[in-house]
Amino acid sequence: MKTRLFTPGPTPVPEPVMLRMAQPIIHHRTDEFRAVIRRVSDNLSYLFCTAQPVLTLTSSGTGAMEAAIVNTMSAGEELLFVNGGKFGERWGEIARAYGLTTHELAVPWGTAATPQQILEMVAQHPAVRAVCLTHSETSTGVFTDVQAIARALRQQGYEGLVMVDGITAVGAHEMRFDDWGLDVVVTGSQKGLMIPPGLAFIALSQRAWEFNKTSTLPKFYFNLAEARASLEADDTPWTPAITLMLGLDEALQMIRHEGVENVWARHARLAAALRAGALTLGLQLFASPSSNAVTSITLPENGSTFMKLLKEKYRVTVAAGQESLKGKIFRVSHLGYYDEADMLSILFAIESALTDVGHQHSEGGGLAAAQKVFNQPHTAPGEPT
Repeated sequence: MKTRLFTPGPTPVPEPVMLRMAQPIIHHRTDEFRAVIRRVSDNLSYLFCTAQPVLTLTSSGTGAMEAAIVNTMSAGEELLFVNGGKFGERWGEIARAYGLTTHELAVPWGTAATPQQILEMVAQHPAVRAVCLTHSETSTGVFTDVQAIARALRQQGYEGLVMVDGITAVGAHEMRFDDWGLDVVVTGSQKGLMIPPGLAFIALSQRAWEFNKTSTLPKFYFNLAEARASLEADDTPWTPAITLMLGLDEALQMIRHEGVENVWARHARLAAALRAGALTLGLQLFASPSSNAVTSITLPENGSTFMKLLKEKYRVTVAAGQESLKGKIFRVSHLGYYDEADMLSILFAIESALTDVGHQHSEGGGLAAAQKVFNQPHTAPGEPT
């Protein structure tokens, strides 16, 4: 029986990407691989909407978060982070591991920090050299408006760095690195880039590169100045994950062919349809505002049985809640390689499992609500409405 993956990482890998990775491996110090690096670099800058180089690291997304801190901060400096979930919390954990002074803005899990809250924290701690945000908080399904926060900080004359964990946001949400005045954005391969885990990506602004020149925190494998120098020669400082790089090359070409604005619009559409279906089935959404990468839903009664049925009877894997949300929510991905039929498939499984546990709902109501969203006329970005 076919199985279906609806977790926000790893996400499904497209067939052309799998076929590309199945080809015979090539050597990385060759003109053939240097051509791959050039093409990947160009398409990553397109995805991030930046003229800056986007560096590729052989690591998880957490490695890129660590690289962001050690390449821009110095011993004894202060950093502000938002704890609104497991991954926002991670910014603070990494910073403390390197002896930085951290200031935590804690918001209830399931909600997002506002620009005003950030401004107030910075005013209380004027020595803060970096503000660390999470664009899409995977553990809760919350979206944070990093564009509005960065704009508010700059309007108040803030000269420090705005760092963004975009691990489940890049490829799902609008991300205009240069236009929004962001300084560091990171993401990972097993999310919107539609390849297996193992690669991470990081972009630095000119301001961040200036911070890099005076950074005193220890760095070796994650030395981004070395990585940038290698990239300028279409090379890597260390042995890269060659097979993943080939898959990345294919996946980025797929994104560019679809058009990044169309990719953002597709994610918004899939998210809207799934949520309409869930609400019609009498389920409650957990996060507000919600990310276009993942939808978090409060578990119904008999939640453990419901989750077991999804996995074993309907062969669907979703993500459970984490930390304090364990046993309270489940999370459904629409990040990366998904389309309208996928959303109808997961809603069918959810509705069927709800019937099995005795949850009262209108038969077929979730599917009908999602189809109503899909049947609404829509235009591609840039077209008149």
